[in-house]
Parts: sequence; structure tokens; C-alpha cells
Amino acid sequence: MIPVSTLLGDDADAATVGSRQRGATVVWHVTGATNLECSYRRIGAGPGPADGELTTAEGQDLIDDLAAYGVDVLRLAGGEPLLRDDLDDLIDYATDAGLETVLETNGTLLTEDRAAALESAGLTEVAVAVDGLDERHDEIWGQEGAFDDALDGIAAVQAADVPVTVRFTITDENAGDMEEVVDLLALEGVARFEFAHLEYDEEDVMDFEVDHEAQRRAVRRVCDLTLDAHERGHEVETLLTGNYADAGYVYQYAREELGEDRAAAVRDALEAIGGDAAGEAIADIDYQGNVHLTPDWQRYSLGNVRDRPFSAIWEDESNPVLRKLRDREEHVPDRCPNCDYYSMCRGGSRHRALAATGDLWARDPQCYLTDEEIGLDDPSVSAD
Repeated sequence: MIPVSTLLGDDADAATVGSRQRGATVVWHVTGATNLECSYRRIGAGPGPADGELTTAEGQDLIDDLAAYGVDVLRLAGGEPLLRDDLDDLIDYATDAGLETVLETNGTLLTEDRAAALESAGLTEVAVAVDGLDERHDEIWGQEGAFDDALDGIAAVQAADVPVTVRFTITDENAGDMEEVVDLLALEGVARFEFAHLEYDEEDVMDFEVDHEAQRRAVRRVCDLTLDAHERGHEVETLLTGNYADAGYVYQYAREELGEDRAAAVRDALEAIGGDAAGEAIADIDYQGNVHLTPDWQRYSLGNVRDRPFSAIWEDESNPVLRKLRDREEHVPDRCPNCDYYSMCRGGSRHRALAATGDLWARDPQCYLTDEEIGLDDPSVSAD
């Protein structure tokens, strides 16, 4: 995650941004039940609970282990997590264990009463997906009125005084709506926006991917929107996720717009963040208890929490993929270790490379930075 507003603000330093911690955030898909079918998401099993979902007691055991292991943030996802009957109890239990809890939702089931109950349980934040203006969003989520229902859900969360983040996933269908979505929701009092590049481990989702030039335009627009908001005195927070090529681009943007001194602080902060976190600072657990390297890397499991605690699974470097991810410089394509921005990217998304090429250690297909930009003077070093 790249905190653009922090980086381009006046306090872009490594201490402010923070640094990588192993297992700092865990995403738990608490249910496979869904009320909407998103065109670019593949986690979901229909309108009712999926077979083999972790029970309340198993969920509490998981939370105990995560807290003891030192996990900071538990993100509760789905499916649609609001369809899980014991969600409030799980949030309350996690809060008592010292975890921050974030709810990832499509927003359509949030009412003022529901939001108030979540706040009482100790929920830290709600992240609502908004993937375009009304017709576009409805098309992506497969239901007429989904956009209006999501906005109503956001208003309900705000009324409960729970911080809300709007998550906009940039696809080929909706890239042109990004700026208008920000303008609209900023008028509604939303102050935190996450712009996510498309991540996938299935080939059919690649059809929604935007090309490199469109990605560059989108990232530049996020940076422009951020600076413009700061200049007008608006405390809008912007984040970029899903593609650490953005780190190099944001640094270049800072050099161009803010000067070398500020850009140097931006670079230090980006290097402190440390690039792609798969296998280290982010982990995923599906609704059946299988542990995955990231929320989008669902085809490969490291183990199941019903057999071993998450902490034991995550520390077991006898797994060759986990071990190599933590020592990836020896394995990523030649272009990456020779890149000027490797320390702030670390080779990008491995699961995206695997989905696109069949090779875990191929180039991330969404790396849009040119050889010249990343400091490769010798063309023979660049991957084909």
C-alpha cells in the first residue's frame, strides 16, 4: 500500500510512513456467501454460507493465535462478510484481543442500525467498494441500484462515526470514471480513497486489465488530485495498492513537482514501506481456513488453520514458495534486481506473473516503467 497523500504532504519521512512487519495484516474471508456477483472477483459461493466455513469457536481460536503472534490488523472480507450471523461477535472478540478490525464490503447491506452495532462491537474501519459511477458500478456488481445502495451504506457508516474508505479498483471498464467518483464522494464527506490496480490469479480476470499507458495516467491523476486537495486545504487521504511499479512513478512525480529535497524524503519513505508484501506483511485465510500468500492468490495454500495454527504455518519456511518470496532477489527476473526502484517494489506481484505467464518468477505484466526510467542503460539486461 502506497500512502500517496502522506508521501506528497509535508511529512514524507520513513518514520511517519512506517516499515515492513512480518504478518502485520491478515485478511480473513469469513464467509463465501454473497449478495452480489462482482465481475472481477472470484471469492464467493452463492447466497448462503459455503461448505466448511470456520465456526465461531474456530474463528475465536484463530483470533487468539493472530493476536499472540503479533498481527496488528484483521481485515474481515468475503464473499460479503455482513451475511455472516456472528460477525459482530467476532469483531468484539478481536477488539478485546487487541486487533484493529476492518470490514471489506460492497456496502449494500449497511443500514444505520447495522453500522451502529458494528461500531459498538469495536469495528475500526469500513472499506466500501465503489467501482465507477452509477451505471458502471451497477454493471460491474451485477445489480441495478447497487451504486445507490453502496452510497447509502457509506452514509450509514458515517452516521455511526466509523472511518470509511472507498476502494476503487481500476479496470478497463471504469478507469474513466475515477475522477468523477472522487469528486462525488468527497462532496459526501468521504476523506479516504484507495485506488487499487487489478490483481488476479486467474486468466479470465485479465480481460479487465488496463494497459500500461492507462495505468500511468491513473496514477498521475491520483497524485494530481492529492496535491490539488492539499493546496485547497482539504484533508483527503489517497492510497495506491496492487502494483508497486507505482512507487517508482510516485517518486518520479515528486521529483518533477516537488523538487529533489522532498523527493529524497519520498524515496526514503517508499523504501521503508519495502514493496510487495506477499509472504511477509500480508497474509490471507479463506473461509475454510486455508492460508494463502495474499487475498488474490487463492489457488495455492500453505496449510489449514484447522490442522496447525496460522503462526506455525506462516513461520514454516520449509515451504519453498514462502522461503523464496522472503529471499526473492535471487529469483526475480534480471530486470528487477538491476532496477533503481527494486528496494521499493521488490519485483512486483508474483501471483500476477504466474497467472499471465505460468512462471512464478517472470516479470509482473503490470510493470509499466520503461528501461530508461528504472536506470537500465544496457538493453541486454532488460527482460523480453
